[in-house]
Amino acid sequence: MPLKQVLEIWDLLDSPTADGEKVKRLLETRGCTAVYWEEVVGPRGSTDFVKAVFPGVRGKRLGGEAPTLGVVGRLGGVGARPEVIGLVSDADGAIAALALALKLADMNTAGDRLAGDVIIATHVCPDAPTHPHYPVPFMGSPVDMAVMNRHEVDPAMDAILSIDTTKGNRMINKRGFAISPTVKDGYILRAADDLLDIMQITTGQLPAVFALATQDITPYGNHLHHINSILQPSVATIAPVVGVAITAEVPVPGCATGASHPGDVELATRYCLEVAKAFTAGNCRFYDPVEYDRLQTLYGSMAHLRTQGKA
Repeated sequence: MPLKQVLEIWDLLDSPTADGEKVKRLLETRGCTAVYWEEVVGPRGSTDFVKAVFPGVRGKRLGGEAPTLGVVGRLGGVGARPEVIGLVSDADGAIAALALALKLADMNTAGDRLAGDVIIATHVCPDAPTHPHYPVPFMGSPVDMAVMNRHEVDPAMDAILSIDTTKGNRMINKRGFAISPTVKDGYILRAADDLLDIMQITTGQLPAVFALATQDITPYGNHLHHINSILQPSVATIAPVVGVAITAEVPVPGCATGASHPGDVELATRYCLEVAKAFTAGNCRFYDPVEYDRLQTLYGSMAHLRTQGKA
C-alpha cells in the first residue's frame, strides 16, 4: 500500500519552495537512478518537469520486449501562491504520480521489479496562476499544454495512465476516483474490461467510468470547453490513453486548499501500480486491437481530432 509514499510526497510538495530538484533528491535517496528534472519558463512563470524511469526485468531499456507503461501526473500547479497558501486540490495528480515513483523505487530496492519499463512524468509549480471556469475556477499553468505534452509524453510509452484532479464539474458525483474510456488517435473507445477488473479488485467496489465528449479529447487552444486536461496526453501520441480522475461528490475548485484527501490519492496511486504490474507483464489490454482495426476500416482515421482543426 503506497499510503506512506503519498504522505511523504504530500509533505514535500506542500511548501512555497517545492521544486523538481527536491523531488529528484528524494527519489535518488530511495534508489531511483534514472530521474531527471528541468525548469521551464513560460509566459506566466516557471515550473519544474520531473521524469523518473524504472527499467523492468524484461523491459525495452534492457533489451527485452515487455510493454512500457507511461504514467502522467496532470495539473496546473501544486500551489497558487500568493493568491492562496498551501497545497491546492489540483496537486493530486502530481502527488499520485510521484508517490507511485517513490513506491516503485522502494519496491526495486527491496527486490521487486516489474516485467516492463514504467516511465512517470509530471511537473511541480508552487505558484501557478488561476483562471475562470464553469462551474468553479480552474488552476492555470505557467506553460502551455503543448510544452507540457513535450515534456511528459514519452514516445517510449506504449500506453498511458493520465492522473488528474477532476472535481470541477457536475458529471462525476462520487468520492475516490473514476477512469475514462480509452482514447486512441482520436477515437473514444469503450472502457477496457481489464482496467475495470483491476479497478473493482483494487477498490472493492463497482468500477466507475466518467463520460467524455468529443471536445474533451481535442487540443487546448481551440476555444472549446474541456472537462480538464486529463486527456490532453492523447493529442500527443497514438498510444492508448486512459484518464484516472480523482473525484468528489460536489464541484471543488482546483485552486481550493484543504480539499485533497490522502485516502483518495492513495487509492488512485495503488490502482496505477496494479495496472503497471499487469500491463507490463502482458496481462492487461487498454483496448481491443481487432475492434479498433475494424473501426478504422469502417470509418477511417479520427487523427484530425488531435489537431487544432480548420482555420
